[in-house]
Amino acid sequence: MRKLAGFEFPGVGPEITGHQAIVDMTGAEELRMGWNTTPSGIYTYGPMPGRVITVELDGPPADRETPVTAAGLQHSIRTVSGVPVVVTAVHSATRFTDNTRQVPDYRKGRVLVAGDAAHVHSPFGGQGLNLGVGDAVNLGWKLSGVVRGWAPEGLLDTYTAERHPIGAWVLEWTRAQVALMRTDARSRALRAVIAELLASRDGATGVFEKISGVQHRYDLGGGHPLIGAATPDIELADGTRLGAHFTDAEAVLLDLTDSAELRSRAAGWSGRVRVVTAKPTQPRELSALLVRPDGCVAWAADGGDLDGLEESLGRWFGARSAQ
Repeated sequence: MRKLAGFEFPGVGPEITGHQAIVDMTGAEELRMGWNTTPSGIYTYGPMPGRVITVELDGPPADRETPVTAAGLQHSIRTVSGVPVVVTAVHSATRFTDNTRQVPDYRKGRVLVAGDAAHVHSPFGGQGLNLGVGDAVNLGWKLSGVVRGWAPEGLLDTYTAERHPIGAWVLEWTRAQVALMRTDARSRALRAVIAELLASRDGATGVFEKISGVQHRYDLGGGHPLIGAATPDIELADGTRLGAHFTDAEAVLLDLTDSAELRSRAAGWSGRVRVVTAKPTQPRELSALLVRPDGCVAWAADGGDLDGLEESLGRWFGARSAQ
């Protein structure tokens, strides 16, 4: 579909050949469990019997369309591990590379791309699932607004603006992960430095918050530090949490000060934005929070200040309805 629609797909070609498989084999008792780096690549064995991953660093496969065979897997395992295993049966097998590419614009007229149609990268770190789901969640509510007729002009164009930088970041990190896997002396030295950083609390926290997506945010403007970030799941005094109020794909305007003025200003967006009035269990400077259906904070206020609320409601949820 991407090719038929005319999307460009620039990026960096593959340098590795990876296999992931579940097999029956003899000689596996000599394989070491877990991740292992050898002079000729990387392999992991376990935790279940027969599960094996190999990474050969000497280039991409000659033909990615060729079926993965027992003979091919056996050769890869032997090459990387040095163990003379014999693969007798293949239950499942996939081949992968570190090909990293991304379309420059996620929209071309009436065609929008998400997930692997928008970007491809190596599977290391398992970041592709979060990335693809994030695309879908960001795009879904905006498409819904267009279909229902209330979407403001240009809402669909914010999809690329918000998601493309996140995709580019993931591609950059996956390329860095492959660079750390290489077995030459310089890469080994770099891997030792990164391992030392990860051994520290701050280093490990920073890296894993990045990989998990916790630190990702959209540049939406506005002066409040929460704008553009994922909404905090605030514990409310009625025994619920903010996350429990996202049940029908509407945006949520959280009113923590029981403000009649806030409810009055938001009334014109009823059906698109649900006002939740509740007190937090812990005292907060935060007084109100507008959260889009994708969980992104679109507007926030401290101390009861409502400046910018209606502007933000119109920006994301269209014109005010007649009262």
